[in-house]
Amino acid sequence: MSTLTTLARRTASRIESGTPAHRDRAIDGLRALALLAVPTGHWLLGGFTLSADGAIHNASPLGAFAGLAPVSWILQMLGIFFLVGGYASVLSYRRRKGSTGAWLKGRLARLGRPVLGVTAVWAALLPLLHFGVGVPVDTLRTASTLVIQPLWFVGVYTVVTALTPYCVRVAGRLGVWAAAPLLGSVAVVDFLRYGPYADAVPSWLSLLNILPGWLFAYQLGVSWGEGRVTRRHAWALLLGGAALFATLLVFFGYPASMVGVPGEARTNSHPPSLLVLALAAAQSGAAILLRDRLGRFLRRPALWAPVVIVNLSAMTVLCWHQTAMLAAAVPASYLGEVPGLVGAPDSVGWILARLAWMPVFAGLLVLIGRYARGFESPWAKTGPARRTAAGLLAAGFAVFALGLA
Repeated sequence: MSTLTTLARRTASRIESGTPAHRDRAIDGLRALALLAVPTGHWLLGGFTLSADGAIHNASPLGAFAGLAPVSWILQMLGIFFLVGGYASVLSYRRRKGSTGAWLKGRLARLGRPVLGVTAVWAALLPLLHFGVGVPVDTLRTASTLVIQPLWFVGVYTVVTALTPYCVRVAGRLGVWAAAPLLGSVAVVDFLRYGPYADAVPSWLSLLNILPGWLFAYQLGVSWGEGRVTRRHAWALLLGGAALFATLLVFFGYPASMVGVPGEARTNSHPPSLLVLALAAAQSGAAILLRDRLGRFLRRPALWAPVVIVNLSAMTVLCWHQTAMLAAAVPASYLGEVPGLVGAPDSVGWILARLAWMPVFAGLLVLIGRYARGFESPWAKTGPARRTAAGLLAAGFAVFALGLA
């Protein structure tokens, strides 16, 4: 038996022995699955083109291979993430020992620290990369856009987490139906922005979908955590969501891709369209139905250990996975076009080469995570001056990444 295998077994055994008997393994497993789908989707469906001045720009294989759109249906698991988040939040909220304000402060701090960390680090890196190494400004803008791209999710998740006490109250009154008005709200906005009077509707109206669009699955999770979602409800979510998804695609012309495609005027995810909620409903129904089976499956220590590791590194994965890809792509851009990394993502060869790069990105993320995980821990030894400096750096990075400077 190799040393690596022995170490893996010991680690799995240690994690297994340290897991409380009441731990809901299925919920952690669903969260880990949704978490890993984020970097997998961004790494598979994101690419770079190289301009004449050596700068890299965002591109996507979906522009050339529309048939890959179903891959985005599988990898778009934010509905599962919000569902599990709502379920876990209501259990935590019920077990809180202090006030509601103290509970919220603790949960929001855990979300905010890693975001502040990654943006502050990138703010410090930008001038070093440009003036010290000569990285083109357009490359830095591309990189900044990718780094900040997943962070919108953290912002939205922060808002819905703050709404947990209200979600609990509504779930107590309406049960699973508490999510229905959110679905209806998104449907109305979609009708206005895509219907016969779309030309008369201001573009900002679509922003009204952001909160109800992502709160939908979270509210389902809260109702589930409150014991108000039965298997009959889960089957209705699965079948109804799938039927609505198919109807919107076939008869109402919704884009097939669940992620934005460069050059396309219409997108499903930013802000979420009714298609996103249909997928979230189907995914939520399936997750609820498979919960017990998944829990039994994860009783095996060798399968449970990776789930625990991924959950412990959740915010690191979300905040730093784009940096891992950029750590490979930016240096490679100095070599010219590199198959699967830098160059137009418009061939089968590119797809095969990108698949070969995936383990490299994963390895870089693990390496970065060894140092970045410190941002997830409480900053007990960080004084006010350093926190203020980190906040200012983060704000500066946001201004640059959003194209405001």
